[in-house]
Amino acid sequence: MYNVTFYLRRLHSLVGLLVLGIVILEHVMTNASSLGGPEAMNSGLAMMEMIPKPIFYGLEIFGIAIPLLFHAIYGIYIALQANNNPGRFGYMRNWMFTLQRWTAWYLVPFLIWHIFYLRIYTKGICGVPMSYELLDSYFTNPIVVVLYTIGMLAAIFHFCNGITTFCMTWGIAKGPRVQSVVSVLSMLLFLALALVTVAFMAHYVLL
Repeated sequence: MYNVTFYLRRLHSLVGLLVLGIVILEHVMTNASSLGGPEAMNSGLAMMEMIPKPIFYGLEIFGIAIPLLFHAIYGIYIALQANNNPGRFGYMRNWMFTLQRWTAWYLVPFLIWHIFYLRIYTKGICGVPMSYELLDSYFTNPIVVVLYTIGMLAAIFHFCNGITTFCMTWGIAKGPRVQSVVSVLSMLLFLALALVTVAFMAHYVLL
């Protein structure tokens, strides 16, 4: 008899690593191009618009939306089953476990807002293409800037810490020493992506 939970958890971690990782890296790199000015960012966005619409929509729906929806729904189920108690078990791994859950709870409403407003409403319904000018005007509201910065950092942490969880779940990092090395490398990646994120968010605000 198959252990359904065993396979669902591994699929959940695999989807998180691949799909969430691709989405985060694409968003960070695209927004980081804003540091080079409007022309640099708009040229990158224009290249994405050259992808044929059926292929682009197919990738969005079947390559991103459905996998992320599965990851979110099953992740909520896992989070509701989890026993988080960082005050009682104050070691680092338990804090990382807890932060993984907290960032997930923030990301659910954040991504609903982000996807609905920018992708569905602004681009899909109103027909306004993504551009440097659009984002620059969008981030004139300090509340939006704060919420987006927190959302980006939460997503990056969730992904980077998920690398460690993935390696443990799939048996790649079996011993405590290997797990510590993977965790340190994952947090260094988080730090690098977080610094880039803070840089381009500050660029939107200050210029």
